[in-house]
Amino acid sequence: MNYDYAILGGGSWATAIAKILSEKQNRIIWWMRDEDQVKHIAQFNHNPRYIQSVEFDLQVVNPTSDLHEALQGANKIIVATPSAFIHEILKNVSLREKKIISAVKGIIPQTNEIPADYFHRNFGIQLKDFGVICGPCHAEEVAQERLSYLTIAGEDNQLIEQLADDMTCRYIKCSTTNDVIGAELAAILKNIYALCGGISHGLGYGDNFLSVLVSNAIQEIERFVNAVYPVQRDVKLSAYLGDLLVTAYSPHSRNRTFGNMVGKGYSVAAIRQEMNMIAEGYFATGCIHGLNQKYGVHLPIAETVYAILYESKPAKQEMDKLAQKLK
Repeated sequence: MNYDYAILGGGSWATAIAKILSEKQNRIIWWMRDEDQVKHIAQFNHNPRYIQSVEFDLQVVNPTSDLHEALQGANKIIVATPSAFIHEILKNVSLREKKIISAVKGIIPQTNEIPADYFHRNFGIQLKDFGVICGPCHAEEVAQERLSYLTIAGEDNQLIEQLADDMTCRYIKCSTTNDVIGAELAAILKNIYALCGGISHGLGYGDNFLSVLVSNAIQEIERFVNAVYPVQRDVKLSAYLGDLLVTAYSPHSRNRTFGNMVGKGYSVAAIRQEMNMIAEGYFATGCIHGLNQKYGVHLPIAETVYAILYESKPAKQEMDKLAQKLK
């Protein structure tokens, strides 16, 4: 194996990760489905579709559309494709003896599983061979080299500390945690709450309301992750609260943008057709609703978003009812 990492995905977050890792001359094989995108990067040194300002050293970064070449080229595989596409992309491959690092921040909708469970059930990946890259971090600010923070989660200290060191550079600071399931769930849940924040903005609710919404949202995250994976954790840390805040407030947040359009009266079908990038919160809303049938956690905000997106209930009516429940 000739590469330090393989990156799967051609979107903005995959592009940002490739940029970060290449800062320390980590050798990367970078897979994306679109052959034209690969050819453009190989010729012009930048991704033509996402954060085009980032230029790559092709002595370090090797773009390819051959998935098997990418998987054979490295032992550590960073999965940075939208969760809805993972099942289809990986259906005919082997990940035997690989270290899988998820940068997905979504639930696999076909199986209603978080990535850690999906990779274990389908590929036999043990938790010790699995890691998660958590925010708070937007790809657009990575492109601008604005100071950003990442948390690398996993049970294998050697794996996560090596990745944290490889991703630390002038504008990226990294910390680590062993709470891999909690961090992954929090990264999924915050997208639902960012959707709700966007809906509230689209309906004309102000910053005062959003602050209360976010305060209640971190309580929902804490209740849910404690029910699913009860270990000692502090949800005030940046992997939990920080990621929630930036996703709920930032104009870079595609989930907030999706929600804002819902609040303004666009249909879900129209928004999904119009948006250039996937809003993971849409799939997460349906999946968390399903998962919570088992745990029965009190999630009034998440259930409000589910009622609006999946039951086609009027956004104004549902948000007004939610507003009465928040404290």
